[in-house]
Amino acid sequence: MGRKLDPLKKAPRGPGRKARKQPGAENELSKILSDGGDCCSPYLFWSLLNRAAKRRQVEAQKLKPSRPEAKQNDNAEWLKPVKRLKKEEEAENDDEEEEEMEEELSDQDVDSGDEEAGNLEEGEEEEDDDEEVEDNEEEEEESGDDEPAEELELSDSDDLQDDYGVSSEDDDDDGDLQSLIQYREKTDEEPDIQLNVEADEHFTLPSTEEMDNQLSGPLDLTSVHERIKDIVAVLQDFSKRGGPHSRQEYITVLRRDLATYYSYGDYMIEMLSDLFPVSELVDFLESCEVQRPVTIRTNTLKTRRRDLAQALINRGVNLDPLGKWSKTGLVIYDSSVPVGATPEYLAGHYMLQGASSLLPVIALAPQENERVLDMCCAPGGKTSYMAQLMKNTGVVVANDMNAERLRSVVGNLHRLGVTSCIICNYDGRQIPKVLGGFDRVLLDAPCSGTGIISKDPAVKTNKNAQDIQRCAHIQKELILSAIDSLDAQSSSGGFLVYCTCSITVEENECVVDYALKKRNVKLVPTGLDFGKEGFVRFKERRFHQSLRLARRFYPHTHNMDGFFVAKLRKFSNTIPSTKEEKSGAEQTENKEVEEKKANPKPAPQAQKKGQKTPPTEPVQKTLPAKPGQKTPPTEPEQKTPPTEPEQSTLTKSGQSAQKTKEKKRLKYMKNQMMLLKRQKLLLKKKKDKKKST
Repeated sequence: MGRKLDPLKKAPRGPGRKARKQPGAENELSKILSDGGDCCSPYLFWSLLNRAAKRRQVEAQKLKPSRPEAKQNDNAEWLKPVKRLKKEEEAENDDEEEEEMEEELSDQDVDSGDEEAGNLEEGEEEEDDDEEVEDNEEEEEESGDDEPAEELELSDSDDLQDDYGVSSEDDDDDGDLQSLIQYREKTDEEPDIQLNVEADEHFTLPSTEEMDNQLSGPLDLTSVHERIKDIVAVLQDFSKRGGPHSRQEYITVLRRDLATYYSYGDYMIEMLSDLFPVSELVDFLESCEVQRPVTIRTNTLKTRRRDLAQALINRGVNLDPLGKWSKTGLVIYDSSVPVGATPEYLAGHYMLQGASSLLPVIALAPQENERVLDMCCAPGGKTSYMAQLMKNTGVVVANDMNAERLRSVVGNLHRLGVTSCIICNYDGRQIPKVLGGFDRVLLDAPCSGTGIISKDPAVKTNKNAQDIQRCAHIQKELILSAIDSLDAQSSSGGFLVYCTCSITVEENECVVDYALKKRNVKLVPTGLDFGKEGFVRFKERRFHQSLRLARRFYPHTHNMDGFFVAKLRKFSNTIPSTKEEKSGAEQTENKEVEEKKANPKPAPQAQKKGQKTPPTEPVQKTLPAKPGQKTPPTEPEQKTPPTEPEQSTLTKSGQSAQKTKEKKRLKYMKNQMMLLKRQKLLLKKKKDKKKST
């Protein structure tokens, strides 16, 4: 049953070990041997005959001359499986013979059940003799098998096949021929299959009618996904295209398939396809379907990252350090407890914060005892991080336009133990009129949110070009007000960090380039070692070369939300737009003077300037001769009309100086009021603590 089949090695037939272990097997063996041995056991008789025939065949083959090697032709491959087919048929025949033998033995066991007690001793003795006989037969077979392996292989192949793949044994039947015919038919069909594969190598675009039919019927997302892969492969190597289709036709079909497969709007797909290459576009869309890992920031005002990590690991949290660029961040892979409700979280030891929102604060790098402004602070993650880096020294002004969102800011600052923060509720565009003279400003401007699609999938469909332009307009106003609130003469600061959670060029590079033109600022390195450079050219737009210093972050490359970070430094408090206006006014006034000179009406005024030359005015000649009328030297004063621009500039400069003084006084008064309010709040807190104790 379980022996390996070999045409040269026949397994000994008869009741084996399993049959001997069965009850009554000893008596049956004794009967068989006592009644006449091989004569009364047809199965053993025929097995011995088969073995003898095999031995004769082996000896005859040794005496035959060796055949010449056959030439290799196309029939060599399909002739080989005949050996396997023959072995399978022999295995089936052997299994059938063993089953028949077991059935015969079982029938004989039933008949001999009454004679078991009397014949036990005789059966054991005869069984020993039988085992000796079988051992001798096996030794003879082994001695015959000790011949060289090469000769056995030749005999095996000669027994199984001849030159035409037909077996030379007498028991070959029509089954082998039928199997060979079937195998030939299969091999004849293989070249056609190969031709079909070669024909399908080149991808062909579906027609518009086919696309419309697919859209009208039930969608098959698997076919759409396969077509996306094929089009991407064609666009990467355009020589693989099939048919006379242009590259633009492939791109239009790809955009339509991506919009249907990932559920995006047409505008978003066009914007992203302009922003990324084809292969990178698919990676970005795939990464937006997956949530970003949960990250936390250690509050070093209360604990250390090492201690916090050990405490969370003891609670069953699996975490790792965020990266070499962050000294406080931790990545949480899985947790057996809710991360936002642990005792460590309630005690203010850490803050749930995305990895990308740590980057602007690292780029700003606030120092101790500085005045820092967070223009759009809600929900307070960046504000608390800045206060943490400043070690609760200096002043951090947290502003937000939405009063309801400030409640979360207040709660987080109290929980984290921040005491150097002032919260205010102003429109960011009006802050320079209220506060100013800051050393550093952080502007996390409101944006379209195209970098956080994994958090807000509604961005896929509810954003259009008008929304992007509206956000860009607000961002331009905010960045100008943020620059105006900076103090360029600050010894340690004068820096602005502009960041958004969007990846569109209109909200990032366009806004920074606008600020470079309107204010005396320049781009400086962000201090971040990773991230992609900002765009210097995008489609028809051309930006300042220093925008390479800005940094872009994508979910498919950095495994964090899409983000943009740019760092600016203010080197002058003057506004270049006013200078341009003054120069423009001077140019217009000079043009007016030239026009007056060209016109005939102002000609007498021109003669007054050169009164010595004209002889037609004798009255004017006699006036200088009088001693009391030596006033004509005042004629240069009459030349004041051309110098009216100078008078206007003087008056304007005086007015501007007065305005600046008034502004400084107002700021000083407001700062004092803010400090008084802060002192009152601190006194109230102390009183409340005393009452509670």
